[in-house]
Amino acid sequence: MKPLASMYLKPLAMSGALAAGMLLLSACSGGGGNAASPLTPQSQAVSATHPGGAAPLQTEASSRGLEPNVRRACNPSNEPNVWSCMALIRTDVGGLGPDNSPVGYTPGDLQSAYDLPSSTAGAGQTIAVVEAYDDPNAQSDFDFYRKFFKLPKCKKKCFQKVNQNGQKSPLPSACGSCGWDVELSLDMEMVSAICPNCDVIVVEAESATTTDLGTGVDSAIKLGATVVSNSYGGGGTSGASFYDHPGTIITASAGDDGYGVAVPAGFPTVVAVGGTTLHLSDGQRSTETVWGSSSGGEGTGSGCETSLSKPSWQTDTGCKGRTMNDVSADANPNTGVAIYDTYSQHGWLEVGGTSVSSPVVASIYGLAGNASTLTAAQSLYASGASLFDVTSGADGSCSPAYLCTAETGYDGPTGNGAPIGATAF
Repeated sequence: MKPLASMYLKPLAMSGALAAGMLLLSACSGGGGNAASPLTPQSQAVSATHPGGAAPLQTEASSRGLEPNVRRACNPSNEPNVWSCMALIRTDVGGLGPDNSPVGYTPGDLQSAYDLPSSTAGAGQTIAVVEAYDDPNAQSDFDFYRKFFKLPKCKKKCFQKVNQNGQKSPLPSACGSCGWDVELSLDMEMVSAICPNCDVIVVEAESATTTDLGTGVDSAIKLGATVVSNSYGGGGTSGASFYDHPGTIITASAGDDGYGVAVPAGFPTVVAVGGTTLHLSDGQRSTETVWGSSSGGEGTGSGCETSLSKPSWQTDTGCKGRTMNDVSADANPNTGVAIYDTYSQHGWLEVGGTSVSSPVVASIYGLAGNASTLTAAQSLYASGASLFDVTSGADGSCSPAYLCTAETGYDGPTGNGAPIGATAF
């Protein structure tokens, strides 16, 4: 089968001002905080309202800031060809030791909200999560999380940790407080939460460069992963070939800085996963809206990537290129998930960002067990696909409005909607 990337990549067309202002992301410049973008709010506004034009890069949007009770696990920086994790940590809760009760949505909450067959499906499926650097406590945190929530006991080979070349040793160095351990804990624990019968491969890249992370994706698939989740991203279009594997579903986070595009989520061969604000009542979904605000700032990424061609299954008319997103799930840190991390943290945290929604959606593909028969996000666009239509909320201001504002049917921030069971996957 011809690699899909060769069908969709076009030369990157970028204005001089945009190229000069691009701020790429770095994984290891210290935990938390916001790095200022060199672009002015005025230049962002011009990009944001260009009809049918390129959305701002997620990295440009980072100057818009986060809510006061949220910090980034991984800091942005100006290093080229380096991507950043997209986990957001609530600072007003968490940091709780193992004897405390967790704060945030539990596996049971997520399974119930999305009506998932988590107790019966997923056997024989392997979900890989690709990270940068080593987390020496990954196995023990994984085991603690599963035991605490009374998830099925992990069978032999249910958990593997390998380097970017798919080998058990040598593992890369840890990076102290750079934040990738939080991302790793979040990703592998969300796989356990959604698809506890799935096997998990944690791939640890030497660094957060495009090449190292991409090599990790290739290795995960060689090891038998049926679905690969990537909770990181940045600007540009380099590395597309790493994310083009027909017969394997690859998901990626849309970003956490409101209206704007990023890769690898923007590659047409990838399922771009946006973020929502999910509220529950008596364990059931009561409301689900776009995570974000019409004024921009913290929220899911979305938009039009004009340098990448539109896949055949996307039929929206306001973007001549690839439109983000395809699907969505909970990502708001204030309706975040409980995770357990003891390498750079003290135990329980409440975490959000589209770093939550990517492994959640990847794991629903695991429950469905259809990855080998699917072509990227195409099934999500099928007539009658069982998805919850998110119809309210926005992640910025733009034209045409559907690229940043929810509406009936397809829209940029939430794609075709949020999960209802696993049949659409």
